[in-house]
Amino acid sequence: MTGRLAGRRAIVTGAASGIGAATVKRLTTDGAEVIGVDLMGDGLIADVATDAGVAAIIAAAGGRLDILINNAGVCPIAPLAELDDALWANGFAVNVTAPFRLSRALAPVLARSKAGRIINTGSILSSYGDATLAAYSASKHAILGLTRALANELGPMGITVNCIQPGAIVTGMTKGLFENPASVAHYTSRSPLGRLGQPEDIADVFAFLASDDARFITGQGVIVDGGVMSHS
Repeated sequence: MTGRLAGRRAIVTGAASGIGAATVKRLTTDGAEVIGVDLMGDGLIADVATDAGVAAIIAAAGGRLDILINNAGVCPIAPLAELDDALWANGFAVNVTAPFRLSRALAPVLARSKAGRIINTGSILSSYGDATLAAYSASKHAILGLTRALANELGPMGITVNCIQPGAIVTGMTKGLFENPASVAHYTSRSPLGRLGQPEDIADVFAFLASDDARFITGQGVIVDGGVMSHS
């Protein structure tokens, strides 16, 4: 345990697996008290896309919070002709509206912290688009825009707001993609490091942005992709 986040309280959504689970583990290792939120698992069971879920998360904060990590996400995949309104709406409900609502509700609580942090999970698709990923790309562009706007609005309250933009990370959400050798070859060949990312690669950056070491970083989309975007 490093103690870097000792005495601080964090909420991590999408905490049951993948990046979220790795982030809970890392923040806990650094000394934080962490409330993990997901649809399943050992933490707080809540659906971030519902009124009841948001209310439960706000209640769990209990009026004391230092770090809000909006990590819960979905990845709608469909060609435009098959991308129905429900799929589109759910993508925005989870990826954008939930972080907005939680940030709005918990900003006054974070402002009472000596080091309030909001950290959102975006994607390298916050910076470009791809076929069959219109809903996902649009929602991840939106979360980056929300991050930048909130950084300007909440900065005077002492709250930093940043967005991590992961690249090709091996998680439950991407398992199907990376069971395809062609997909693995595509991403590893584009990375100067020659490998796919692991959840811990992102969790470590969450821990950094949550710490005092990142006190002068705000309004940023931090790309963590093994150099894939350096080709763009």
